[in-house]
Amino acid sequence: MKKIFMLFTFIVLIAAFVQPTYAAKKGLKEDLTTYVEPRIGTAHCRWFHFTPGAVPFGMAKAAPSTNGHLGNKWGWEATGYDYRDSSIEGFPCLHEFQVGGIVLMPTVGTLRTIPGALSMDDEGYRSRFDRKDEVATSGYYSVLLKDYNVKAELTATKRVALQRYTFPKSTESRILFDIGNQQGESGAVKDAKVTLNEDGTIEGWVITLPEYVKKYQPEADVKMYFSAKLDKKPTSWGTFVGKNIKTNNRTESGVGTGLYLTFNTIANESVVVKVGLSYTSVANARLNLSSEAAQLSFDAARRNAHDSWNSYLSRIRVETSVKNDKVKFYTGLYHALLGRGLASDVNGAYPRNDGSVGQLELKKDGTPLHNLYNTDAAWGIQWNLSQLWSLVYPEYYSDYISSHLQVYKDAGWLADGLACSRYVSGVGSNLLTAAIAGAYQCGIRDFDLKAAYEASIKNELDGINRPLGAGKMDTQVFVEKGYSPHQEKAEGPNEAFLFSASHTLEYSYSAWAVAQWAKVINKQDDYNKLMYLSKGWERLYDPTTNFIRPKYANGQFVDNFDPMQVWRGFQEGNSWQYTFYVPHDIKGLIAKVGTKSFTQRLDSIFTLSQQKNFSGGKEVGAFAGLQTLYNHGNQPCLHISWLFNDAGRPSLTQKWVRTILNEFYAVEGIHGYGYGQDEDQGQLGAWYVISSMGLFDVKGLTAINPTVGLASPLFDKITIQLNPRYYKGKQFVITSENNKKENIYVKQFKLNGKSLNGVNIPFKSITDGGTLHIVRDRVAKDNY
Repeated sequence: MKKIFMLFTFIVLIAAFVQPTYAAKKGLKEDLTTYVEPRIGTAHCRWFHFTPGAVPFGMAKAAPSTNGHLGNKWGWEATGYDYRDSSIEGFPCLHEFQVGGIVLMPTVGTLRTIPGALSMDDEGYRSRFDRKDEVATSGYYSVLLKDYNVKAELTATKRVALQRYTFPKSTESRILFDIGNQQGESGAVKDAKVTLNEDGTIEGWVITLPEYVKKYQPEADVKMYFSAKLDKKPTSWGTFVGKNIKTNNRTESGVGTGLYLTFNTIANESVVVKVGLSYTSVANARLNLSSEAAQLSFDAARRNAHDSWNSYLSRIRVETSVKNDKVKFYTGLYHALLGRGLASDVNGAYPRNDGSVGQLELKKDGTPLHNLYNTDAAWGIQWNLSQLWSLVYPEYYSDYISSHLQVYKDAGWLADGLACSRYVSGVGSNLLTAAIAGAYQCGIRDFDLKAAYEASIKNELDGINRPLGAGKMDTQVFVEKGYSPHQEKAEGPNEAFLFSASHTLEYSYSAWAVAQWAKVINKQDDYNKLMYLSKGWERLYDPTTNFIRPKYANGQFVDNFDPMQVWRGFQEGNSWQYTFYVPHDIKGLIAKVGTKSFTQRLDSIFTLSQQKNFSGGKEVGAFAGLQTLYNHGNQPCLHISWLFNDAGRPSLTQKWVRTILNEFYAVEGIHGYGYGQDEDQGQLGAWYVISSMGLFDVKGLTAINPTVGLASPLFDKITIQLNPRYYKGKQFVITSENNKKENIYVKQFKLNGKSLNGVNIPFKSITDGGTLHIVRDRVAKDNY
């Protein structure tokens, strides 16, 4: 009986493993990974943007690099994979905000040990390739390296990168481990080591000095460790530092360090490399490898990655006959699930802020109570990622917050950006508290609430001895004066004094968000202080111009004011854009401007901005749209098209949101997210996802009993699966009647069969489950 039971269990497990892929092949359930095109918008994209060899929120993120070694002067420049390049210099295993490295590269023939120039006119090991020979999707990548006739394939588990190389017949087939050179945003290499052990494993580490770490946490560094296994023994080996080669040498250390393995291969022979990764130690990289991939073949790992992506993507199923809309949707969703990946090991070890190794609390089964993540700044996520995570991936949102709270407990301050727990603020602000407050209001409360509230109050009100890495360096003066005073020159980085107006607007919003939380838990004194600060925007509103205008410490507005001017009072934007940054009190802003003037200004902004593709036109660059009326390529503007709902003109929200979805976003390598715009770990993709469903909250779900604004979804039918651990409902379904291209407006909203008065529904109405039926029309309507 015991043997029969074991056999039955084995059969059930096998069936569970193969069924998703089988079902997809048979058409029983649509394979949503077929709509993911990771190369969209990869011209001038950030280091973390293109990593197809990964699973959702994973640590291992393998991808081809076309220009990753070129450097990153300021720490944010586009580097890694550029759609316009035609050669590949290697396949790094780690791609994260300010983190990158552990590069592998297969070659054949003459041994070359430097990546070389993009022009291919030197002795580098890079190889040419053609787009027609690429396959890129969620969880898998392959390409033919033309100079070597080698097929390279990538996939991953959570913490293990798997690379498979199919070689031609040769006695000089090689795999390079380029460990000691900079990759992408990782910064200059401080030290590195690589060793070929007697058992055939290759292990080592690299320590880098990312520019943001150097700026926001001086003297700190980032450590990356690996342990790799191959399924074929080499015939010879050696190490290198630059062009300096040591044959038969097993270990090397220092900047520029690398190792090569040489093989005899028959035609079409494959070699698989499994690379266990860790940010804490080689031993834990070894543990991660043995725990996740010890007996896993490359093809099995690829199937697992595929099924994991299909499972995550299928939490939202959209139905439409317009294929490109599905490609944009699921690629955007893919990017929202790709960034901000694991930094902790399977045993709960994690890199602490002070450079030591910490241990996460474990559950009774020995697994960590939560994970730790690397993450770009929380700047603007209230209008994209946090809304998507709240609705569809609340378990990750909770983990994300717990991750930040762990660093707060270790270091004493919240930081909205983290690279292996190091502070990497990036924009010098800190809106993480709005994200935490929003999670609480949505009912996501299975994190340390006491520590979360304590950290949030400190973030909003405490400016004494505040480290640069915690952002908001002007907190003390903001609390004292109720606004952040402008200075043309001062000591310290620009974000400490020069972006006074945008800081005032951001701090006003986050103060309001935390105030709502304080009110719910009866913290009246905190509520009163925070509500006073939430009015900071009013102190900078200039009624003579109807613009937000920076103000000096003496209470006078700045002179020579130009509302189109960038970087004077406004970070990555101007007053035209930032004047609308009052998400918590749009009615108050409308009252000051006047409803008619407000609506006319908004409408004219979009009419004119459409001529420049709602950003910088066809100029390829992250900051191309900064000096414009509206810039969809950057976070501060992402709520503006939804403001017509609050001004009594929802038809204009329906019109302009749909137009942005159709025109700013595309499915090409260069025109993807605008032209070379900064995707910032899924923020533009997440905006597409929620806005194309016709759902958006300007307040970022931070209100008590938050509501969601409605518009005109792109799709015939949308089915959102809800997490039963957090929400009462099983699913929420949105259907569109008369969903034709010309019917961009909404004639009627019906929630669970009842007509709505207005264009908002409670967030709880969605998470309780139900249906939203939308009747479409070509005629605009503003009264519901």
